[in-house]
Amino acid sequence: MPKHFIIRTFGCQMNEHDSERLAGLLVADGMEPTEDISLADVVVLNTCCIRENADQKLYGTLGSLKTLVDAKPGVQIAVGGCLAQKDRELIQQKVGWVNVVFGTHNLTSAPDLLRRAEHEGQVMEILDAPTPESISNHLMAPDAVRELPYAAWVNIQMGCDNSCAFCIVPSVRGPEVSRPLDDIVREVEALAHQGVTEVTLLGQNVNSYGRDITGRRPLFADLLQATGAVDGIGRIRFTSPHPKDLRPEVIEAMATTPEVCEQLHLPLQSGSNRVLSAMRRGYTAERYLEKLALARRDIPDLGVTTDIIVGFPGETEAEFEDTLAVVAEAQYDSAFTFIFSPRPGTRAALMEDEFIAADVIGERFDRLKTVVDRSALAKHQARVGRTEELLVEGVSRRDEHMLSGRTRQGKLVHFAPTGPGMNGTPTEGALVEATITVGHPHHLTGRLDRVIARPRHRIRIPVASA
Repeated sequence: MPKHFIIRTFGCQMNEHDSERLAGLLVADGMEPTEDISLADVVVLNTCCIRENADQKLYGTLGSLKTLVDAKPGVQIAVGGCLAQKDRELIQQKVGWVNVVFGTHNLTSAPDLLRRAEHEGQVMEILDAPTPESISNHLMAPDAVRELPYAAWVNIQMGCDNSCAFCIVPSVRGPEVSRPLDDIVREVEALAHQGVTEVTLLGQNVNSYGRDITGRRPLFADLLQATGAVDGIGRIRFTSPHPKDLRPEVIEAMATTPEVCEQLHLPLQSGSNRVLSAMRRGYTAERYLEKLALARRDIPDLGVTTDIIVGFPGETEAEFEDTLAVVAEAQYDSAFTFIFSPRPGTRAALMEDEFIAADVIGERFDRLKTVVDRSALAKHQARVGRTEELLVEGVSRRDEHMLSGRTRQGKLVHFAPTGPGMNGTPTEGALVEATITVGHPHHLTGRLDRVIARPRHRIRIPVASA
């Protein structure tokens, strides 16, 4: 009887894709996925360490798993990912029922480590940096078990060469290594053959993709055009770019490659030039806005989102007001706003004498949200009456009687599953047209007009996520 596994994922899209690849490895090893944790013989926690509460979330989850461990002798608990890379032996020291710990550079070793742990009880294996063998193993791993049958993540690079003062990613993901362009295109072709219609290209800094291959010129614009030419792929997205590396040829490729969605996530982090310098971001607020204006000029109907950190050490009230001014000028469609979290091993964590009081940060956070929500609502209300192409994601989480879909700009639209002259209900992965009827700060409501295309994908195999 095969073993059953469940994977809980914490963190970013890179972690989500790593979990899908890990699921593929475990299936190839003879295991079967389950969404019922009581049936699991193997529980894997794929962790993130970007923010401080990631530690609390991991150890809280491990504490709750003690009941399963006591009730089901032989169940294995594995912890992988960024927090495992950082904490290493500390995890098993703090939580004695963790059997396996592996890092970001040896994900493909997980099945072997689980087998070793059956005899040794506890196994911890971390690589300090990616090796040629680990990179080769990662790229040659079995197909991912995807959460969505019509959409797929495609990893184009590993690691990061930037040195942002607040970010621990270079420490846990290692230096930047780009995949060969032809390998990426072949993977996208294989995904298209399986019925995938939307791919998201993943990297810590996609704009610098290929610089380590050529020694000078990034290849991201070439990659956008090459993947856009793959038959069957209708939508291409990417995350995350770095503003300092957003080049004119990338903007041109986005504008001239029909398959590339009119969506740009461009992290600002701060609107203060002094804070940006302290963050080691490599651009000024003025240069950021110039690049954003160029992108909007050349890419019609571009949706723009961003990341902003509130309360970076030493941020003054005047500097925070600079951020509010830039955010108001940028007119974002939405923003991911974060309270500064000191991560051990980063430059910003050493700036303790400049840490800002929690009540001050909280008040600033609320003011920032007001500005962001105002522009988001205005952007969404401006779409009322427009006809939008939506990729159907399935039943709405807000209302089981509604469906949800995404526009090319990544905007979430809820709509009734029937319309005039409709022949059947569209299913996940279908392309439809809908007229926007209401704009809300964080989503849209629409009216279904017609089905453009039915899905081509295979049956979904679920992978759990936290």
